[in-house]
Amino acid sequence: MAFPGEVVGPFESECGAILQMAAQVATTGAAPSPEITQAARLAAKGLAGLPPGRLRQGLEQVIMGPAAAQGLQWLHEAGALAELLPELEATVDFSQEAGRRHKDVWEHTKQVVMQAPTRPLLRWSALLHDVGKVPTRSLLPDGRVTFHRHAERGARMFGAIARRLEFPGGDRQRIAGLILHHLRANAYDPAWTDAAVRRFDHEMGDLLDDLIDLSRADVTSARPGRRQEAARNIEALLQRIMAVRAIDARVPPLPPGLGDAFMEAFNLKPSRRVGELRKLCEETIERGELVERQTAAYYVEFLKKRGITG
Repeated sequence: MAFPGEVVGPFESECGAILQMAAQVATTGAAPSPEITQAARLAAKGLAGLPPGRLRQGLEQVIMGPAAAQGLQWLHEAGALAELLPELEATVDFSQEAGRRHKDVWEHTKQVVMQAPTRPLLRWSALLHDVGKVPTRSLLPDGRVTFHRHAERGARMFGAIARRLEFPGGDRQRIAGLILHHLRANAYDPAWTDAAVRRFDHEMGDLLDDLIDLSRADVTSARPGRRQEAARNIEALLQRIMAVRAIDARVPPLPPGLGDAFMEAFNLKPSRRVGELRKLCEETIERGELVERQTAAYYVEFLKKRGITG
């Protein structure tokens, strides 16, 4: 692949050309010559002097490309990944399972990016969803590897990345939420109660569609049938969510007239307190600790047992 101008000159005079080259690789899939890569490596430290917004946009062009994996790999080989996203650079050759190189976190991450739909915030989430594995990896005596709470750690790590690259506030919150919850959909079990499904749906809110797509992309197993099994499980979760929504649209979890029952039982007037008691019941149902669609007397008795008198 040809690069305009001298091999070293473009990178020395304008470090942003490194990101342009990476975007070109992410578009065509063709790697530049070793000489160009070496020239980029020599100039990579200068990237830190570019405006954060320009760095973020340059990286986004790479991850949105049809050959994003190749663009990301070239950023690593050119030394630019270490300068811009050291948290991600740390995943290179970082094994998820003892003795299994194909479970390398970096290789997995590139595959997840490629499998994620080409929506910018979703691709960013795919790129950074596992950065928390590096500081949380633990080797157990039996040889197993764990990454306890790596999603939570990764979401916190993204906070530093977002500040460094000056992500807009709304984008920052959305990506952090996707990283934080990226394991939850794939953890679905048919034994979940309707209350658990409803709680998951409510907690995910407008993240749900992106989270489902990220969960689908996050399955990179080489084991026969594993991807199909994961896809079926996610589809089953979606069907459960739709079914619970349909039920709730017809018959709400709490009975009509419950506010009147609360006011009579606890000698209350129409007030915010009535709404607070209703919300307490709703939240307890969502936690699976209270049965839904019972009589008003059932919920009054529940509150009394909790020691509520008014």
